[in-house]
Amino acid sequence: MLAEKFSTALELFKTKAPSLIGIDIASTSLKLVELADAGKGTFRLERYAIEPLPKDVVTDGNIANLDQVSDSLKRAWKRLGSRNRHVALALPAAMVITKKIIVPSGQKEEELELAVEAEANQYIPFALDEVNLDFQILGPAPNNPDEVEILIAASRKEKVEDRVAIAEAAGLKPRVMDIESYATQEAFRLIAPSLPANGRDQNIALVDIGAHVTHFYVLRNNQFLFSRDQAFGGNQLTLDIQRAFNLSVEEAESAKKTRGCRRTTTTMSCNRSWRRSRSRSPGRCSSSSPRPPTTRSTRSCCPAAVRFCPGSTSWSPSAPA
Repeated sequence: MLAEKFSTALELFKTKAPSLIGIDIASTSLKLVELADAGKGTFRLERYAIEPLPKDVVTDGNIANLDQVSDSLKRAWKRLGSRNRHVALALPAAMVITKKIIVPSGQKEEELELAVEAEANQYIPFALDEVNLDFQILGPAPNNPDEVEILIAASRKEKVEDRVAIAEAAGLKPRVMDIESYATQEAFRLIAPSLPANGRDQNIALVDIGAHVTHFYVLRNNQFLFSRDQAFGGNQLTLDIQRAFNLSVEEAESAKKTRGCRRTTTTMSCNRSWRRSRSRSPGRCSSSSPRPPTTRSTRSCCPAAVRFCPGSTSWSPSAPA
């Protein structure tokens, strides 16, 4: 009884694991999100921040200028308004080699490490001292309860070190380096209970639209059935708006994000006349159409703001992005 009470008392003094701020380093912006435990396995959004990145400092996940990205991260964290400096980051899936292996169960951690290294030598086209290697036990093997399934993940050291250096230069403390696709999978666990039957035995599609690439996943019972990256994103839509309505890149981006610009009687009547005359002269206003005054937001007779704005590109945070 005394030992039981002593054990219970010790529980009160155990240090709670620090919460983490998720950081998504994308090609055009940095996104930070902080969640709080809301009880019963749910989370509450505490705060988030988005900070634009200079052009071409991040391309295909590769960071060309660490100092500029670190400066942007400092500004984003300051805007976030959090005292928490513990962060989680993620690598693009294209930078990570993953492989599932089967090994006998009941092994000690040291034995598992040796088994993982032996298997990794077969699948990783680099020397092991050039990569960061880790593994996760997934559970019993599907066809043999005496074996366990293990997920191996490996990435070139410089890819990991770049992101760690950026966080540390911004005064933050990196605690987790995840993989973007697996972070998406884990984030889905949080929304699955809101689906019919908790999403069980259903094919679920997840679509992540970035500036340059769209990631498409299909899951069933929280396992990936299919994934593909398509070289199409929000920037392509911005360029289409720019070309279709003769706007600058900045104006087209603003029209896309804000669902349009200011509407005026003049521009709306011009737009109606343009639609009527489009079959006669595609892309131009008819000669009888009143032409609005040339301003920053209405430089042509048919400004992008009048009708063409398919939606907003606002971000919904769900994983270390």
